[in-house]
Amino acid sequence: MARYHAKKGVVYMSTTGSGDAVNVTALNAWTISFATDRVDVTAFGDSNKQFVQGLPDVSGTLSGWWDDTSDQLYDGSRSSDGVKLYLYPSSDAAGKYWYGPAWVDFSIDTTATTGAVSISGTFAANGAWGQV
Repeated sequence: MARYHAKKGVVYMSTTGSGDAVNVTALNAWTISFATDRVDVTAFGDSNKQFVQGLPDVSGTLSGWWDDTSDQLYDGSRSSDGVKLYLYPSSDAAGKYWYGPAWVDFSIDTTATTGAVSISGTFAANGAWGQV
């Protein structure tokens, strides 16, 4: 098993649900979570709490630097049918990634005292997700 530096992470995204996904420029971080709901089904006489597990809630974050040549994250956030999203931990392991349709949100931060203009967004599944 190989380990990789995060400096070669990549995000591909379309700006519509039917568009082609392309590299999102100037991003420097992403996260993804597959947290599942757990429902308490504890009954009288049980020796401890017991739970049943629900479906994964696929969601995450994207962040980086504003690049005036690309409005891709903003455009995707305004899509009426969502986007296609592909998240690669490292371009050195191009055969390993997560993918699926998503709804995305967009934020921009222009705090004068801390320097560069940054962008960020969140995403949530808009259909089935997979991993290669």
